Amino acid sequence: MLLGALALALAGCGTRSGGGQTVAAPNGNGFYKIGNPYQIEGMWYYPSVDWSYDKTGIASWYGPDFDGKYTANGERFDMNALTAASPTLPMPSIVEVTNLDNGRSIQLRINDRGPYARNRILDVSRRAAQMLGFETAGTAHVRVRLLRQETLQAELLAQRNGGPDVEPPTQVAAAEPVAAVSTQTLTSPAAATATPPPTTATTAEAAPPVTPRGPTARLSLIAPAEAATTGSKMYIQAGAFSRLENAERLKAKLTRFGAVNIDAARVNGASVYRVRIGPLATTQQADRTLSDVINSGVPQARLAFDW
Repeated sequence: MLLGALALALAGCGTRSGGGQTVAAPNGNGFYKIGNPYQIEGMWYYPSVDWSYDKTGIASWYGPDFDGKYTANGERFDMNALTAASPTLPMPSIVEVTNLDNGRSIQLRINDRGPYARNRILDVSRRAAQMLGFETAGTAHVRVRLLRQETLQAELLAQRNGGPDVEPPTQVAAAEPVAAVSTQTLTSPAAATATPPPTTATTAEAAPPVTPRGPTARLSLIAPAEAATTGSKMYIQAGAFSRLENAERLKAKLTRFGAVNIDAARVNGASVYRVRIGPLATTQQADRTLSDVINSGVPQARLAFDW
């Protein structure tokens, strides 16, 4: 039982490489960071600001081994906070994460990089995994949407701390010298005396609005029918070929892993034959099958989703 629990924990935690930001941010808002393209274990990642970001994929979670350490944008990781790591989204970002297996949905703050295992798209804190209902399972099939307005608020606060991707201030022209001005008091005509307006609460100086630092612990549930329509089918795509006979050979090699299909598609005007296993019923089945296919000698295999 102990060995099984350990294996499950390792399956849940996404692979991470290297450390986070070595310099601590002056407060909990972190530094603003997008980052340059980078390579981890032969795969390239391209961080960018993409307001249309709306993806489905596999999420995992991480916790005790990283609790208290610095994240990639200088925040202190708290496994009981509602945060997450993304390979490409700007830091900080606010995303809506929906567990497509059970319909639970929460908002999370992106403040770290990762995961880098098996094409997973998100690594959430332990608390987030608990609220989304997949702490025990280790992984979940999720939909991740970038929230524009909430992200802009979080980024504004982080940019005040600086960061490698904060634009330098624009050069301001020197002010013109001020010439001396002579003044004299004018007497107002008696008939022109004005009655000052009554003082009301609306004329008082308004206090600056308070901007929330991050997402609130709000958990929503999507109705089962709606969850089904927002989900996607999971496949293992083992390869794509321009020649049908090559696709047929790979299909024959993979039949022991389940139902294997060859889907014909058009890419840039050319025919492409995709070899896919599935659809797969659960996230855990997809994760396990992908590992088996890769270990069988098909390193290019990856998860694929159809809406």
